[in-house]
Amino acid sequence: MLSLSFTPLVPWPILIGFGVLALLFCVLAFVARGRTAFLRALVLLLVLGAIANPSLVREDREPVKDVAAIVVDRSGSQSLGDRPAMTDQVRAELQRRFGALTNIEPRFIDVPDSRDGDGGTQLFAALSQSLADVPPERLAGVVMLTDGVVHDIPASAAALGLKAPLHVLVTGHPDERDRQIKLLEAPRFGIVGKDLTIRAEVMERGGTGNAVVTVRRDGEQIGRRSVPTGKPFALTTKIEHGGPNVVEIEVEPLPAELTTVNNRAVLPIEGIREKLRVLLVSGEPHQGERTWRNLLKSDANVDLVHFTILRPPEKQDGTPISELSLIAFPTRELFVQKIKDFDLIIFDRYANQSVLPSAYFDNIVRYVQEGGALLIAAGPEFASSASLARTRLSSILPGDPNGRVVEQPYKAALTQTGARHPVTRALPGSQASPPAWGDWLRIVAAQTRPGVQPIMSGANNLPLLALSREEKGRVALLLSDHAWLWARGYQEGGPHLDLLRRLGHWLMKEPALEEEALRAQTTGRGREVRVERQTMADTAEPVTVTGPTGQERTLTLTEAQPGLFSATFEATELGLHTLRSGSLVAFVSVGPANPRELTDVFSDTDRMRALAEATGGSIRRVADAGGISVPRLQSVRSGRLSGGDWIGFRPSDSAIIRGVEVYPLALGLWALAALGAALLAMWLVEGRRGRVA
Repeated sequence: MLSLSFTPLVPWPILIGFGVLALLFCVLAFVARGRTAFLRALVLLLVLGAIANPSLVREDREPVKDVAAIVVDRSGSQSLGDRPAMTDQVRAELQRRFGALTNIEPRFIDVPDSRDGDGGTQLFAALSQSLADVPPERLAGVVMLTDGVVHDIPASAAALGLKAPLHVLVTGHPDERDRQIKLLEAPRFGIVGKDLTIRAEVMERGGTGNAVVTVRRDGEQIGRRSVPTGKPFALTTKIEHGGPNVVEIEVEPLPAELTTVNNRAVLPIEGIREKLRVLLVSGEPHQGERTWRNLLKSDANVDLVHFTILRPPEKQDGTPISELSLIAFPTRELFVQKIKDFDLIIFDRYANQSVLPSAYFDNIVRYVQEGGALLIAAGPEFASSASLARTRLSSILPGDPNGRVVEQPYKAALTQTGARHPVTRALPGSQASPPAWGDWLRIVAAQTRPGVQPIMSGANNLPLLALSREEKGRVALLLSDHAWLWARGYQEGGPHLDLLRRLGHWLMKEPALEEEALRAQTTGRGREVRVERQTMADTAEPVTVTGPTGQERTLTLTEAQPGLFSATFEATELGLHTLRSGSLVAFVSVGPANPRELTDVFSDTDRMRALAEATGGSIRRVADAGGISVPRLQSVRSGRLSGGDWIGFRPSDSAIIRGVEVYPLALGLWALAALGAALLAMWLVEGRRGRVA
């Protein structure tokens, strides 16, 4: 390809000035000398041409194809109904038809959901990123295959920054119908034991005006009722336990509904205990009494009521009542009237000295069976005739003393069961053999009940700590009063805070300390979910994970610690995932509780119409009465870029320059000869004219 190029020896303004002066000189010369001034004009022209430095440029150009970007929406809303099949069919047909356009290179860009699920469909961001290596003039056009629900549409064609036409092919159907739950008031925290109000609304298109709503808490149905659609309604639920309480609100589907994924709203509510009320009864003053008191008082969430029996009823020393400064033990108020107000009752070295009537022990048994918690911290009195094991509490105690008290140094140790139990698993110092903590000096010999496995043992392998469940409640039996030795740092002490605090929280049904539990939570790294299975068995059953759309997968767990199995998986869907292992069920919500992709699921041809038409492009549905209709593809150099059954792309005739050759015209001997010849001719002509004259 040849072209003429100028590289002046002086700036263009100066050259233009020389040209103007030369033109004036030529005009004057023609006026004064007539046609003989032609040679002078020719000489001036050659001089100006030499200064302009003209060159012939020969370029070796290789034509390149223009680029057409085909953006394929693979977001969550594009997975609804028959849109996936429709998208795949149109994409395949576009790929086939672009093969017939030899001057256009198609570039397909598949755009999934945003990673956090809250960004929605980001087609234009993906387009900009994928075309970063394409010069703007090489872009022949853009095709977007989507349902029209795009969340990063530029405000104008100028903001889009493209000079190519934008054609939008919309999947879905204009007569779609759907029903969904919208949360209006969704508290994130609630107080355990208190009612909580949730406000929601059922939204629908093409529905009946009324819908049946089912409410579940942690997978268990707690309510079902009919509500009008399009109007807010309130639901009341009780927070049953601390930690996550997953509340699901599900509305019945419509016939031939677009999707049922958004028929369910998920609300994880963190259960917070208002105050844990603990009753501590010390049978007598002793060294370990302050350990219990300090432990319970150090927890701001514990409301402690503590009584110490200083003067048993049998003590008759004649002291006048008026001289006794201590208040009477309010047994009736505590064990009859207000016993259900306590979350935990602790008997610390308590002996049955007729302070509590037998009927009160019946109340304690009933309190435990109805969901209460009881802890017996035993001393030598537990082996005597005044033992609590000789009262009506015996039916719920995990062990029965045999009358012996062993007093000798020993290392408290975890049993095989205790190594797996969440109360004692991985206690600091337990990994060493013997355990790296101080000795205890006393233990009450006892035999545990059938079915009860102690989690700690003491001297002569005697049971030291045993736990049991009694109907809805729990009981713990600590067969030594020497935990205070760890608190005082005897022989470098031991993990008394970890042990006693975990023990108390297990008794009060802390979810994290359950022996059989299934838990799942997101790790904070994208959509990664960590699954944990706590079990007292040697192996854990596989976990079945069911996604929001019903897709299932099976996880095989590996043992991370004794009794604790875990696994991680990458969630492919946003929303609520249900996990099952045997009879245990857990829930985890990946991404936002109600993903943006599922709040507006209807295909739309209006949102992108103005932008498409402003670029010279078009927008149309691919579904019609006859099935799927894909427009023809054409290269258009001028005029309209779309028609009834076609869409156009504008070619740019771009090329890559492989080589350049430059031939200067005003340099070299021939240019000097031409200038000399012109000067000689001018001299000869004007000299002859002068002699003739």
